[in-house]
Amino acid sequence: MDLLPDLLGREVGQVDVLPQDRILQFTFTDGATLLLKLFGPRPNAIFRPTLDAPAELFHQRYTADADIQPLPPTAAPDTSTRSHEADPLRRYPALSDLPARYLRAHGYDAAPLPQREELVQAVIRQLEQPAYFYIVLLDGRTRLSLLPLGEVLQTLPAADPIAALREFVPLFLSRRAYETEMRQVRQTLEKRAEEASTSAQMARTRRHALEHTAGYRQTADLIMAHLSQIPVGAAQVEVIDFYQDNQPRIIKLKPTETPQRTAQNLYRKAKNQQIELQQLSQRIEQRETEAFWCLERLEELAGLTDLRTLRTWRKKHGLDPATQAKVTSNELPFKVFTDSGFTILVGRNAQNNDLLTQKYAHKDDLWLHAKDVSGSHVVIRHRSGQPVPEPVVERAAQLAAWYSRRQHDSLCPVTVTPKKFVRKPKGAAPGAVVVERERVVLVVPGNPFERVGA
Repeated sequence: MDLLPDLLGREVGQVDVLPQDRILQFTFTDGATLLLKLFGPRPNAIFRPTLDAPAELFHQRYTADADIQPLPPTAAPDTSTRSHEADPLRRYPALSDLPARYLRAHGYDAAPLPQREELVQAVIRQLEQPAYFYIVLLDGRTRLSLLPLGEVLQTLPAADPIAALREFVPLFLSRRAYETEMRQVRQTLEKRAEEASTSAQMARTRRHALEHTAGYRQTADLIMAHLSQIPVGAAQVEVIDFYQDNQPRIIKLKPTETPQRTAQNLYRKAKNQQIELQQLSQRIEQRETEAFWCLERLEELAGLTDLRTLRTWRKKHGLDPATQAKVTSNELPFKVFTDSGFTILVGRNAQNNDLLTQKYAHKDDLWLHAKDVSGSHVVIRHRSGQPVPEPVVERAAQLAAWYSRRQHDSLCPVTVTPKKFVRKPKGAAPGAVVVERERVVLVVPGNPFERVGA
């Protein structure tokens, strides 16, 4: 395949670097240009036969790269040559998110084009010749910035960047665990509140449907009240419904069953329906209480400002990993282990494996199984923003090997893959799955948690 074939035979006349950017520009002697965008995982080549010609992209999916304009030939790197652009900030795609947020906080979006240009150039000058370093708290993260954003924790002179780093790094490391755990607790509570509210709403809908439809007891009462009018073997009968203002109503019957027997079955169903209504009311109350509890805990989170206070609060309310693992082990029908804050679930038999993989496992969970032999499915629960450490994967693989036919082998190969690459073919036997993508680890079969009584 020939890509950008018009490049062939052209002679390079000049090479430039776009200002404040990781883009090289090759200007050819006939006026054509080639931009090489060196953006890590998003690189691209942008070719134009002339300055005004549409851009030809090497990576077509990065369509926004067509907006990157080349410098005119022989021009010095002067940003004023492109002041006609509607969004001057787009000339600096290599900038982090902080300058853009700083500009928008200072009225950039609503400003006319000339004022936008002035704001952008003022920020560029401030970044090139900063007066201070700022340690800021922004969106729950501690960051080192050249611009004052969010809550400014410390202001440090720009003349000594090493001193600024010495101040920032210890603070960052000490706050990172706090910020990470805070996000985890918040996400957990928000998820629980949403699930509880959804469950309560579904129960309310079901209860309303049961309460506002003709119940089994009413139908049975009507049958018993009109027994003399029901012929033997009738498939239906029309009666006067005294529960609905004496309106006529048709009741379906079983020709092979006596009306008395039908009424008896309906009374039994009515009793079960009444039990269901009571259970629905209890569920609504429990789930609403849980949702309110989560919302109250979310309000309390705002007052927890350090890691020690947060961990004490988590333990008090049963939100620390140890307590959650105990609750999980009591509720889930699987073997449950914990390792470095990660929950590991192990299936007990073929049907239980299906339940674990098909119903409980999330697509981002890690799924493990002893290779080419029957054994338990093992799942490492995903934690948002935290990749599973390799030692945790190895210990989970040991469990997969231990609960398989390779239990007594000296070494066992174990399949490891995200659950999204595991599917169950239609009609497959219990516990049988197909793995579409995998990596294999070799481990010694064993239960590394036995000594701690897990």
